[in-house]
Amino acid sequence: MSHHPFAVTLAVIVRAGERFLMVEEWQQGQIRFNQPAGHLEPGESLLAGAQRELLEETGLSIPLEQAVAIYQFEAPDNGTHFVRFTFCAEVPEPLATRPQDPDNDIIRCHWLTLEEIEALGPQLRSPMIVASFRDYLAGQRFPVSALKQQY
Repeated sequence: MSHHPFAVTLAVIVRAGERFLMVEEWQQGQIRFNQPAGHLEPGESLLAGAQRELLEETGLSIPLEQAVAIYQFEAPDNGTHFVRFTFCAEVPEPLATRPQDPDNDIIRCHWLTLEEIEALGPQLRSPMIVASFRDYLAGQRFPVSALKQQY
């Protein structure tokens, strides 16, 4: 059995009416679009990591009370195996964003419709993005209290 790199990532769906918050970012020298998302850091709970990524990439601090799904994906380019926990929040209208990204790879944030997101096609960082929006819109949710952290 071969061993591939393994990553736990966290993503947040933020909805305002018919629009969703997306992040435009530099990724390996190319412009990509993603939900506010990133890697879980050592000693961090899943929920705290999701809230940290949301704050860093958008400047927003929004309570996350539900999760949408847990996705597995193997990147075809390098074999990295991702396990992605996707959380969600709703706000009444699109909010002003101010990325506080310590890596300086965030270009700007956008509030886009699902159709606009799907039209980005190859500019999307992962196929899990559209899958998670579809699951979210289908009403798939579970409480964040189902996620347990042991010390």
